[in-house]
Amino acid sequence: MDKHDFNQFRQVVDTLHGEDGCPWDKEQTLTSLVPHFRNETQELLDAIESGDSANLCEELGDVLLHIATMAKLAEKDGSFTLDDVVDGISRKMIRRHPHVFGDQRELGMEEVLKQWDEIKKAEKTRGF
Repeated sequence: MDKHDFNQFRQVVDTLHGEDGCPWDKEQTLTSLVPHFRNETQELLDAIESGDSANLCEELGDVLLHIATMAKLAEKDGSFTLDDVVDGISRKMIRRHPHVFGDQRELGMEEVLKQWDEIKKAEKTRGF
């Protein structure tokens, strides 16, 4: 069986929430997913702490499924899409890493952390 890529994963999530999808998945709301997301997040943390890479991979997938599902629910109500989530975090990481994506190449760890905090504060005042 071929490996699935991210686009195929998105199609799986779309199918689960589609007209002929899973009754349980179609009934979920952001609120109903909270206890499940908490549980999956704890399982992810446990996998990290145990050092079990196979379990870590599985738990990362479970958390990713929750993120994609929550974005799908937001898409259904017209709030935003998974593409908006990906675009937002990509833009944020580029903004907060001018030492990587800009011209400030020679910063040490302390300077990077200070710059991160300054950029984050500036984002809050500008409404990012």
